[in-house]
Amino acid sequence: MWRGDPSINRYVDDWVAPRLRQRFGITLNAVPGQGAELVNTLVVERDANRRFGTVDLVWINGETFFNLRHEGLLYGPWAGRLPTAAEVDSASPIVSRDFEQIPQGYESPWGTVQFALVYDTARTPHPPETYEALRLWIHAHPGRFTYDQQFTGLTFLKCLMYALNGGVGRFQGGFDSVRYTEARDRTFAWLKEVTPDLWRHGVTYPQDIAQLDRLFANGEVDFAMSNNQNDVVTKMRSGVFPPSSRSYVPRDGTIANTHYVAIPFNAPNPAGAMVVANFLLSPEAQAEKARPEVWGDGTVLKGDTVAHRFAVPEVAPEYSIRLQDDWRARIRR
Repeated sequence: MWRGDPSINRYVDDWVAPRLRQRFGITLNAVPGQGAELVNTLVVERDANRRFGTVDLVWINGETFFNLRHEGLLYGPWAGRLPTAAEVDSASPIVSRDFEQIPQGYESPWGTVQFALVYDTARTPHPPETYEALRLWIHAHPGRFTYDQQFTGLTFLKCLMYALNGGVGRFQGGFDSVRYTEARDRTFAWLKEVTPDLWRHGVTYPQDIAQLDRLFANGEVDFAMSNNQNDVVTKMRSGVFPPSSRSYVPRDGTIANTHYVAIPFNAPNPAGAMVVANFLLSPEAQAEKARPEVWGDGTVLKGDTVAHRFAVPEVAPEYSIRLQDDWRARIRR
């Protein structure tokens, strides 16, 4: 799993793991790994004919799910056999689709989130409410805005791409290379215009969201961002962010999605992994992680889901993959 958030780590290590041990005799060892690194590890194990790998359960998003399914690296289908699967809000398009992909039982939902910008009311009492207003704000406040190079920054770029190109509806229904190229060029033109007024003039970008959080907390920039709209509360209570911090969603909309757990094709203990996934879906575990002082992660269960304000769904994973590659080649360099 991604180990970049201390609150999430504490939930898994100090709340989930002890209960798995006490109730089921399962020892949960959470180790770092995500995205391309995770895919590459499983490809190497497959090519080396390793019948039993090193991981039983992985925490993934839609882009990683797409790559794992394409390479045939997942065990399944299994998710529909979990006792708690009957309680999942499968009628929700955000829960039932992963970047427009039908999970088909190869991954089990864990939680829901929505991207948000984070600001300090003491420094920025009236944050820009649209991406056009944000463009003007960046020019008026040179050096005070940036975004990270990894997953959260990519989500910001996708939100921007939707808003600048007629909304998410133009991207739904599968990947279209012509539509993508037009949208990418319009998005990159916006980025290139504001780049001279970004933090460090856009010569460099925060390596990850943890570095961006530090820049915001230290007053070096005026905005942070998060894939979880409730994350700001957790970070205020833990002392990471100033108490006057708030999160908000621009009126143009931001991405809301579901994150999942999956079982690799060569998991040494797939039965144990299913017990863990089933426990993660239990009302008890879902309620605990939803508490702002714990994680603030949204539930995927029926009747408990929270409406997301100005939310837009994810689209085909090829848009994410191409946008990230092109940003690295054309903007970051």
